[in-house]
Amino acid sequence: MSAAETIVTERLLLRRWQPDDRAPFAALNADPVVREFLPGCLTRAESDAAVDRIEEHFAEHGFGLWALEAPGVTPFAGFVGLNVPRFEAHFTPCVEIGWRLAAECWGRGYATEAARACLRYGFEQLGRAEIFSFTVPGNVRSRRVMKKIGMTHDPADDFEHPTLPVGHPLRPHVLYRIQSS
Repeated sequence: MSAAETIVTERLLLRRWQPDDRAPFAALNADPVVREFLPGCLTRAESDAAVDRIEEHFAEHGFGLWALEAPGVTPFAGFVGLNVPRFEAHFTPCVEIGWRLAAECWGRGYATEAARACLRYGFEQLGRAEIFSFTVPGNVRSRRVMKKIGMTHDPADDFEHPTLPVGHPLRPHVLYRIQSS
């Protein structure tokens, strides 16, 4: 399956990663405000390794976490896209939708607009029947996006993230889902 090179919305361009994206992505990953609900900030090497994994995911699955550009505003706002989680849980294997934006790009509706386009892609192009998303309970900004894009939450689906140690404050996660209409 060949990967979609771009997804275009009214204000945004979701595209494959470019070498110039690595520095602003590293800055985003070094920002403790952006990483508040993730386990720590990343070094430049760790951030670059994350981009490498994103590119490997595109090669393996034909889709992934697209770099997010707001033409005329910023060449790199973060990422939004679809991913196959690499851990086992009661809802895997699955496709999840996720996002991570630079703090200066928050509050503009970018995550919601781009996520809606990614859901359409997942349902219409990939033929997925259901798409998932998850975060820690306290991440109200991401949970708001999940609700805005039509995802629902059932507390019975919540889980302990298996890649974090027992007792870690970020281990409890809420699970949201949406089915193709």
